[in-house]
Amino acid sequence: MHWLERHWYRITPLHLILLPASYIFHLLAGIRRVLYRSGILSSEKLPVPVIIVGNITVGGSGKTPLTLWLAQQLIDEGWHPGIISRGFGGIETTTPRAALPASAPEEIGDEAALMSQREICPVWVGRDRPATGRALLKAHPECDVLVSDDGLQHYRLQRDAEIAVIDGSRRFGNGCLLPAGPLREGLSRLHEVDAVVVNGGIAANREYPMQLDGSVFHNLLKPNTTMRAADFRGLHLHAIAGIGHPQRFFACLSSLGLTVHPHPFPDHHRYTADDLNFADADAILMTEKDAVKCAAFASEKYWVLRVEARLNPEFTQHILERIAPNGRKTA
Repeated sequence: MHWLERHWYRITPLHLILLPASYIFHLLAGIRRVLYRSGILSSEKLPVPVIIVGNITVGGSGKTPLTLWLAQQLIDEGWHPGIISRGFGGIETTTPRAALPASAPEEIGDEAALMSQREICPVWVGRDRPATGRALLKAHPECDVLVSDDGLQHYRLQRDAEIAVIDGSRRFGNGCLLPAGPLREGLSRLHEVDAVVVNGGIAANREYPMQLDGSVFHNLLKPNTTMRAADFRGLHLHAIAGIGHPQRFFACLSSLGLTVHPHPFPDHHRYTADDLNFADADAILMTEKDAVKCAAFASEKYWVLRVEARLNPEFTQHILERIAPNGRKTA
């Protein structure tokens, strides 16, 4: 799979060979969307507003940081959000279940483990998103809005607002649909969503720019111990990243003035202590998503960069208008 991804962000003979399969994928995806919208395939409306944070490409684009940021914005506006996630990579997500700070990432998935450890609001995981939303609302009747981490193409769940997140450094690769390119749906889908958010890079007209900011590292073994980027300069540094676009993390470290030995891993990689056995390392730097899977064998050399999404206030207002046209706020 990963060798194929390398061809999605350039034009190669392979993508030309796969174009016929892409046309078939495009046709089937379009038919599926029409069947849901026409009511031939059933979808479910939950009793509270639902906001989808997704993308039209395969791989990471910054959905989880945006989901957490949006949940906090909703809280600040007087709402009581809950987050639902498929729990990708989790082995116990067939039945909806709560994602708790102590839950193991191999059970509930990397992103769900990360979000639950932030303890912003209730997080539930399940492969059936409508059922997961119902289960969360039953357990937390105070919740009056749901944010779905991913799920733009999960049409069984009706939604009040759709947000598509774009990786600003890679955009849409070669512009082809799977398997010839990284697109899950055609670019025309972006005209149907309520907001397009660009993570890094340059935002075009009618797109909302998002930045992931962070310069403080937390020791994974001793979370209350922190260091800033300047404290690492002069040390022998290694960095790992098992995310959709590892180079984004390495570029972030470079922008902080750090020189590291980069070690990219596949997205959702299950780390072992041997993976991080760098004998010459003074420190090993990682993302939060990596950290939840390395905590079980952490050493004092492991440092986690915590990042926060940053968006313009106009974006928050735009989404609030989609879910509460009359300006409703909870008590």
